[in-house]
Amino acid sequence: MRFAFTNQEEAFRTELRAFLEEHRTNGVPEEEPDRLLETALAQHGWLTMAWPQKYGGAGATHVQQLIFKEELSRADGTVDFLGTNLVGPTIMVHGNDEQKEEHLPRIARAERRWCQGFSEPNAGSDLASLQTRAVRDGDEFVINGQKIWTSSAHIADWIMLLTRTDPEAPKHRGISMFLVELKTPGITIRPLTQITGAHGFNEVFFEDVRVPASNMVGEINRGWYVATTTLDFERSGIERNLTARKDWQRVYDFIRTPSGRAAVVDRSGAWRHALAELTVEIEVGQGIARRIAYMQGQGLIPNYEAAMSKAYNSEVGQRVAQVVVNLFGLAGQAAHGSHAPLNGATVFRYLDSRRLTVGQGTSEINRNVIATRGLGLPRG
Repeated sequence: MRFAFTNQEEAFRTELRAFLEEHRTNGVPEEEPDRLLETALAQHGWLTMAWPQKYGGAGATHVQQLIFKEELSRADGTVDFLGTNLVGPTIMVHGNDEQKEEHLPRIARAERRWCQGFSEPNAGSDLASLQTRAVRDGDEFVINGQKIWTSSAHIADWIMLLTRTDPEAPKHRGISMFLVELKTPGITIRPLTQITGAHGFNEVFFEDVRVPASNMVGEINRGWYVATTTLDFERSGIERNLTARKDWQRVYDFIRTPSGRAAVVDRSGAWRHALAELTVEIEVGQGIARRIAYMQGQGLIPNYEAAMSKAYNSEVGQRVAQVVVNLFGLAGQAAHGSHAPLNGATVFRYLDSRRLTVGQGTSEINRNVIATRGLGLPRG
């Protein structure tokens, strides 16, 4: 693996940093994409920069895509990565020509937003136990069921939906994937307000929803393999490491100020060692995530490596939030008021970090992937 960026890659970072500074917008909630920034990036060819040019991308390298994410995080920019990083690449791998022509250019132009309909009330970590049913009726499928923890469904136009099409088959072999427009009759979206007070998740209900059979991605009853492709894309990103780094940098900058130093309750200096340990952990996590970008650039498909990155960086993110909220004692738990450090960001990040080791596959699930596919251990 190459551990240094080339001069060309560093020049791209400089150009991108200047672009993001010019197009910075304020007042966008952290859990929602910045539509103006998305449009500007799309017009510049950077929103889907690592996509092939024939699909509306810039044909950039995976390392350039990694630099893009790093700089976007540094600039506090938020875009819809569900469409560009998960749905679009999955359609490229498993979709037919009509699906590629219909959806990929619109994602690249920031014209179509997506969400992912995987988890159900009784099918989370054991996703293959899902029960949302799709029954063939002529040239259509009729879908009934429920999805939960659906990120961004309230602002999405389409959903990539995992359904059961053969209830008699072994659970991994009776599943099919569909692309469904959310304004289709019979779909109801209900918000799920998180413990932070933010609304990023939703319940989605399907009642006799009719979907064209041509909207199926891949073969019937082979949707599990389409889903695992999506999950590999989802787990391979550097976003979790960037979140941990941003949280660490925020508190580091704060405690360098007189008011921030005075807010630290631990006078023994042990907090310095805790932050130093987190610094090392964040750097290790960055190396794991960057290795994946390098592998992708070499034409390799990270599988257990993606699980490693997801599990490790999620847990580091939780440790950062834990240390930071304790750093300021009782004030670290204040969400509002003059006593709340960093305007309540410490408690918000602590509460929000609880989901990191659950979403996109729990740490336990990812450790199973590492054990079986990485270490070759037998299944239990």
